[in-house]
Amino acid sequence: MAITEAVLDELLKDYEKPDDLLGQNGLLKQLQKRLLEKAMGAELTVHLGYGKHDPAGKNSGNSRNGTGAKTLKGEFWQSGTGYAAGSQRDV
Repeated sequence: MAITEAVLDELLKDYEKPDDLLGQNGLLKQLQKRLLEKAMGAELTVHLGYGKHDPAGKNSGNSRNGTGAKTLKGEFWQSGTGYAAGSQRDV
């Protein structure tokens, strides 16, 4: 997927200083967290074979059962994120 100039313009519309991008609550941290959560949710959907809130998982014994806190560590970053309860992830 290509990231268009329009997407970049929208992301940076409120940019005023480097901290807005790189700070503790900066855009990069927010993007990283949201992208990881979205990707992990999609991975769980594929693994379980049904989507979030899909009645197919009700009482199946292998259902989504909420989220919890998890810290993911990578080569260049560390991120706190929500994850599907019961999942085990090493990134």
